[in-house]
Amino acid sequence: MAHFGIICPAAAGHLNPMTTLGYELKQRGHSVTVFGVMDAQPKILAAGLEFQPIGESSFPPGATKDLFIQLGKMSGFEALQYTLKWISKAADICLQDAPEAVKVAGIDTLLVDQVSPSGGTVAEYLDIPFVSLCGAIMLNREISIPPFNTPWNYNPSWWGGLRNRGGYAILNRIGKPVRAIINSYRQQWNLPLFSNPNDYYSQLAQLTQQPAEFEFPRKELPQCFHFTGPYSNPASREPASFPYEKLTGQPLIYASMGTLQNRLLWVFERIAEACVDLDAQLVIALGGGATPESLPELPGNTLVVGYAPQLELLQKATLTITHAGMNTTLESLSNGVPMVAIPITNDQPGVAARIAWTGTGEVVPLGKVSVKRLQKAIRQVFTEDSYKQNALRLQEAIRRSGGVSRAADIIEQVARTGKPVLASKAL
Repeated sequence: MAHFGIICPAAAGHLNPMTTLGYELKQRGHSVTVFGVMDAQPKILAAGLEFQPIGESSFPPGATKDLFIQLGKMSGFEALQYTLKWISKAADICLQDAPEAVKVAGIDTLLVDQVSPSGGTVAEYLDIPFVSLCGAIMLNREISIPPFNTPWNYNPSWWGGLRNRGGYAILNRIGKPVRAIINSYRQQWNLPLFSNPNDYYSQLAQLTQQPAEFEFPRKELPQCFHFTGPYSNPASREPASFPYEKLTGQPLIYASMGTLQNRLLWVFERIAEACVDLDAQLVIALGGGATPESLPELPGNTLVVGYAPQLELLQKATLTITHAGMNTTLESLSNGVPMVAIPITNDQPGVAARIAWTGTGEVVPLGKVSVKRLQKAIRQVFTEDSYKQNALRLQEAIRRSGGVSRAADIIEQVARTGKPVLASKAL
């Protein structure tokens, strides 16, 4: 049996799928250790995995929460820049502390989230194989595909490509500190320097939670890239209590703005006002960004909770109102639930663009969130059957993709052979 190591950000949107994958590998008899800051420990232990802290001096307990509080007050480009500064600091800490910790733990193979771009360099330095995983939207760059942080639709025309080049040029500029930190260590360790962000990712296997049907048409992915579908399992998550007795039996609208950009409380107020006249019950999950008491009394039949058992509620939902985080989006589609997306920052505009492109929901940009506009989008998705049918189509695509079981098969094949696992030849 192998001993797998996991390197990923401490945010729930990355920890949840990665610990679910770790849980699956542990169920198959492998050992799994997650390397991260102390604030990640509760979710890791809840999944029954081993935890090895790194970066304790730079990220003491509570430091990540403070970062998230600040990020939760931001939106748009400001939040993206803040996130990249956080990634730069995390990359430096990982390159300082992870090599020794991974070596001492006796890790055979590393599983590295794409948003932890330094993890692959740690694996190369230790001469062990690694697999890249997309905890959020797939970040692989391709000129025909809009940058992940943009709301742009797929446009294969010449001017669409020109637009995309401009977007990538901006990303290159603001991402330069991350590359500089990684390349400084690679130079010290006599490893080839990176010139392209695509260089960060494994040449043995790259996995995304997206089914191929929830991605714009790709032409330049490596042969070792796999669309596996999402990783979700209630058994690998911290339990969340919920007052099920307060559900009325009406069609359920589930609203969540995730666990990072969830402190824009005025958004929840407008969502509640927009749902007033519908024959439905609105459930708002605040994701830890605030307490139910911090909101004023909301109109209509609204139930507000701090945290919610999202996987279970989505099985009952008719509509999801979401920030377009990848996990909530894919978990909604896994249950055939269409969406109204209110993207805020980072990869959320890109996920929302794919929701619109697949016809599985409508998008309301944050700067245009009014009660009237929300009401129109919610009524449209709630009443028009095409959104539900497209969500069911994506549900079937997700079912065919294989999910966490297929991802674990590919990872085991990498660990067993140390060779690239090609999409057409994966076991």
